[in-house]
Amino acid sequence: MVPGGKVGARATVINLLFLLVVGSILLSYGGLNYYIGLRGWQAIGSYLPFLPAKVYWVVFWLMALSYLLGRLGDGRLPTAVSRWLVVIGAYWLAAMFYFFLILVLIDLVHVLDKPLGFLPAWLSRNPGVNPAFGWIVFLAVVGVVIYGSWNARHPRVVRYDLTIPKPAGGLKQLHAVMVSDIHLGVIVNSGRLQGLVEMVNGLNPDIVLMPGDIIDESVQPFIEQQMAATLRWLRPKYGVFAILGNHEYIGGHADEAVGYLREAGVRVLRDQWVKVAESFYLVGRDNGARHRFPGAARQPLSAVMAGVDRAAPVLLMDHEPIDFQEAAAARVDLQLSGHTHLGQLFPNNLVTRHIYEDDWGLLRKGDFQVLVSCGFGTWGPPIRVGNRPEVVDILIRFEG
Repeated sequence: MVPGGKVGARATVINLLFLLVVGSILLSYGGLNYYIGLRGWQAIGSYLPFLPAKVYWVVFWLMALSYLLGRLGDGRLPTAVSRWLVVIGAYWLAAMFYFFLILVLIDLVHVLDKPLGFLPAWLSRNPGVNPAFGWIVFLAVVGVVIYGSWNARHPRVVRYDLTIPKPAGGLKQLHAVMVSDIHLGVIVNSGRLQGLVEMVNGLNPDIVLMPGDIIDESVQPFIEQQMAATLRWLRPKYGVFAILGNHEYIGGHADEAVGYLREAGVRVLRDQWVKVAESFYLVGRDNGARHRFPGAARQPLSAVMAGVDRAAPVLLMDHEPIDFQEAAAARVDLQLSGHTHLGQLFPNNLVTRHIYEDDWGLLRKGDFQVLVSCGFGTWGPPIRVGNRPEVVDILIRFEG
């Protein structure tokens, strides 16, 4: 077989695998929604004689598929239509998550009750219980979504006082503000960004640090809503610095995103370092997602930090809170990360706690410190349950 034939065969296999994965995801998504829709109809359908089953299922599937329709319709449907579909679908994703958890729990209890018989007769055999539970579940999920939506729009300031046992020239302390995972786009729009800028400026920091996922995939809302002009209102003494997260790469417009951020006065570090105020080093790692797209993969930290004087304080921005051993070995003093969202939706925080050594807050490993933020914005469902969005206010004292 000629080399070109081998390349073509490999491309065919990759495409088939991609279609298989996408097909499996869509099938799982459809099955999960059908389960929720069926249990909903079983619970309340017979008690709503004025609601035909066909109408119920049409409305249900429009709701369930609105996020996918909005994403696929981007550029094909009128902009307002596709974005409203995305917003509606994003809220449905949150509702779907909690409907699924509650319904599975209820069905599991019923399955276990058959051989064990631990439920009282009035509860297990009363036909009126089913619709009552249906409405309770529905109202509970609606309540969680409403609360989570409110919670996601009310960020708090979280403060840390840290010490780095190294001299920073004439600089005795640094007041930094970290804002991660803003996810600027359709959901976190220019109005939300304006509120963030006012919040940060109110803290009067020396420097603003943004460790990734600033733009949520598509750059179009950033452009159309003139978010660069809003970001330019951030004017800390030493500037605004950022790195890329996985979402700038997922959108396929990482280089374009960097250009618009630079236009906004944000300096993006991509496997680069800069010495700030001739006092400390700020290192920015590119995201690991870079290897999936044209261009070089991110460099080892030892290569990125070539030329950095380790006797001076070293601050590192790395979007995902990983590679702590590598950073500690490179004599990094403080790593700033985000990415986890602390699960965003409870009980997902139980998962992030097992995936990451530090999924939120401050971790000390000798002289090496890691500070992980749960982020400002949201991805997918525009709600937060079990955590609050945050702006991280950091006072760093240099001693040595």
